[in-house]
Amino acid sequence: PEQSLETAKAIKERYSYVCPDISKEFGKYEADPAKWFKTYTGTHAISKKEFSVDVGYERFLGPEIFFHPEFANPDFTTSISETVDNVVQGCPIDVRRGLYANVVLSGGSTLFKDFGKRLQRDIKRTVDSRLKLSERLSGHKPKPIDCKVISHNMQRYAVWFGGSMLASTPEFYQVCH
Repeated sequence: PEQSLETAKAIKERYSYVCPDISKEFGKYEADPAKWFKTYTGTHAISKKEFSVDVGYERFLGPEIFFHPEFANPDFTTSISETVDNVVQGCPIDVRRGLYANVVLSGGSTLFKDFGKRLQRDIKRTVDSRLKLSERLSGHKPKPIDCKVISHNMQRYAVWFGGSMLASTPEFYQVCH
C-alpha cells in the first residue's frame, strides 16, 4: 500500500495502450493470454522484498475510460472525442475547420500508445457523419473537413511550459501585479 500509486504509475507508463476496437482486443487476449498478459516486478521500498503484479486487460481498459467513461462511472457518458467535438462546435463557424485540423495533445495521459490515432479516428467519424447528414438534408456535397490530432515532444509538460511562457511576459506581470 505504501507505494501502490508509484506501482500503478509505472505499470500505466510501461504497459498501457489505447486499442482501436475493444471487443477485438478482448478476443486477442482470450486467444493467446501468454502473449498479451505481462508481469510487473518491483521492489518494496521498505522491506526490499520483490513483488510482482500481473497486468492483463487493464493494459487497454485503463485508457479506454477516456473514450468510454461510463466503464468507470455511469454518471459520466461523454467521451473525450465528443468533448473535443462539442468545444469546436461551440466556436464561431469560420474557425472550426482550423480547429479540427489542429487538435494538439498535452498532458501525461495523452502519451498512451495510439491515443492520438484513436482520438483522430473518433473525431473524424463524428465530423464525417455530420457532413453526410448535411449532404442528405441540403442536397449538395459539403467540402470535406480535415481532422488532425497533433502529438509533439513537449506533450507531457505542454500545459506547464505554456503557463511558464505566459507568466514570463511583461503583460502578464502588469495584469497580475
